[in-house]
Amino acid sequence: MKRHSRSSAPSAHRHHAHRLIWRWHFYAGLFCLPFVLWLATTGMIYLFKPQLEPLLERRYAHVTHAPAQAPSAQVQAALRAVPGSVLNAYVLPVAPDAATRILVGHGGELIRVFVNPSTLQVLGIVRENDRFMKVIFYLHGELLLGSGGSMLVELAASWTILMLLTGLYLWWPRNARLGGTLYPRLGLGRRIFWRDLHAVTGMWVSMFALFLLLSGLPWSKSWGGMLRTIRQTYAATATPPDWTTGSAADRARIQAENTPPSGEHAMHMAIGMDMSMPGMDMHDARRASPIDYSPIDRLVPVVAAQHLVPPVLIAPPSQRSPAWTARSDTDDRPRRSELVLDAARAAVVQRTAFAQKPLLDRIIGYGVAIHEGALFPPLNQILGVFTALGLITLCTSAVVMWWRRRPAGVLGAPPALASARYPDLLLGLLVLLGTLLPLLGLSMLAVWLIERCGLRRWKHASAFLGLAS
Repeated sequence: MKRHSRSSAPSAHRHHAHRLIWRWHFYAGLFCLPFVLWLATTGMIYLFKPQLEPLLERRYAHVTHAPAQAPSAQVQAALRAVPGSVLNAYVLPVAPDAATRILVGHGGELIRVFVNPSTLQVLGIVRENDRFMKVIFYLHGELLLGSGGSMLVELAASWTILMLLTGLYLWWPRNARLGGTLYPRLGLGRRIFWRDLHAVTGMWVSMFALFLLLSGLPWSKSWGGMLRTIRQTYAATATPPDWTTGSAADRARIQAENTPPSGEHAMHMAIGMDMSMPGMDMHDARRASPIDYSPIDRLVPVVAAQHLVPPVLIAPPSQRSPAWTARSDTDDRPRRSELVLDAARAAVVQRTAFAQKPLLDRIIGYGVAIHEGALFPPLNQILGVFTALGLITLCTSAVVMWWRRRPAGVLGAPPALASARYPDLLLGLLVLLGTLLPLLGLSMLAVWLIERCGLRRWKHASAFLGLAS
């Protein structure tokens, strides 16, 4: 009998562990499924940004066949169309007959102006945050709710990671059977079909989905903010990171880009200044003087000769950078380069390629490019669509299984074990996961405390949630 009890102990521990993982998988799914459906749908739309944006802006593709006027004249036309604005960036035209895209800003606002390069006619004005793909971007990343939405999406992504990991454990094949693991078994009834559809889809898409979730975390307000802090603390250079953490960080960056540099350098941007005016001091001169954008006429051919990957943005000096700069803003981040320009000599002072960036920036850059389907299109886009459709299938099959199996009058969660003993390794892994994903760890602790200290004492809630086992 002693030998039997000792041999049954590991089996009991495995049973207890399986039940605990099943319950956490159920809780994760209960919270995550609406968010997973939302993220999969909006993410799948954003994957086709390279195809959708030219289609949406096709009326600006061919607007002239006459010679273009000076870039500075085009900039002035855009600034006149948006009173009180400053130049944020001049987008290098990719075709001689296309409208010129000029980004102007005021404070934290960014506005895109489409200008006919020959006639200087303003063809269109649109706020950057009102462009279709930008709306999808913020719907995907923060539900258009700002920092609070970003944290909610991060929380959902963290629970989705837990859901996928626990799902892999629950459905991992423990024998050599391929049916129900690599492909669904047909002809065995609806119960087996939905079970196999859920398990097989999870087996095929989980690794892709985990990568997408992890590569998206640097954009989040909480986890991404902590990563930026660590990066700034230990970075060997003071270069700003090439990613932002939500709309608030975007506005702060744009604010710096729209603000002329302070100090003596600002005086070199003034034209027509009469310092003999009564009461005019240096501070008033910097504030009142118009900005000289004429250097862009000399810099455009210099930047064009560098053959950066489009779109290429040429930006004037600002608080973010004290010199004229140019950068590739392609979605394929490993192909990006940045230039520091000398406006007086019309020369490139410094060129920084992606390979010269800090290691952490390069890792995140590759992750972001894959996340957006830009690293190796169209295969990257196909894999993204496959993963998104797989997640939608997982959510749909999970709801069908739950609805078909749910006993009447209860939630249908796997019943808890009142006196279960869980392996230390399992508890350690949960603690480790909660430490790496702080929002997940805090919310798991809150769920455990509410369940243990409150819901178990409430008879009807305990029965509904399966806690009275």
